[in-house]
Amino acid sequence: MSTITIYHNPACGTSRNVLAMIRNSGAEPQVIEYLKTPPDRATLERLIAAMGIAPRELLRQKGTPYEALGLDSATWTDAQLIDFMLQEPILINRPIVVTPLGTRLCRPSEAVLDLLPQPQQGAFTKEDGEAVIDAQGARIAKP
Repeated sequence: MSTITIYHNPACGTSRNVLAMIRNSGAEPQVIEYLKTPPDRATLERLIAAMGIAPRELLRQKGTPYEALGLDSATWTDAQLIDFMLQEPILINRPIVVTPLGTRLCRPSEAVLDLLPQPQQGAFTKEDGEAVIDAQGARIAKP
C-alpha cells in the first residue's frame, strides 16, 4: 500500500499536475477521487486537523454552490461548514495530499514538492507549459 494519498479531481488541472509530480518522484499514490468517494466526517475532520487549517480555509468557491448557499457568511460554525462539504463534496478544495511528511492542500501544485519523501526523478513541466523541475530533478526558481 502506498504511503502517499491524494484526494484528487481528474477534471482539475492543479490536481492533475500534483498527481504527475508525485509520480515523477517515483511513487504511485493511493488516488481517491473524492467526488466519487467522498470522505466521511471523521476523515474530513482528521484531514483538516492535520493541515492545521480551519474548515473555512478548505472551502472551494469557484464552480461550486458556495455563493448560492451563502457560505461567505461568518455565521456558519466549523461543524456546519463541514456538513456542507459532506453534502456537496465539490465544496472541498483540492488536491489534498497526505504523506509521511505531512498533509497539505497543494495549491499551488508545487506545494506537493515539500511533502514528497523522494526527490523528483527528472524534468517536469506543468500542463500550462510552466517548467517546474529541471533535467537534474531540481526546482526551477521562479523569476
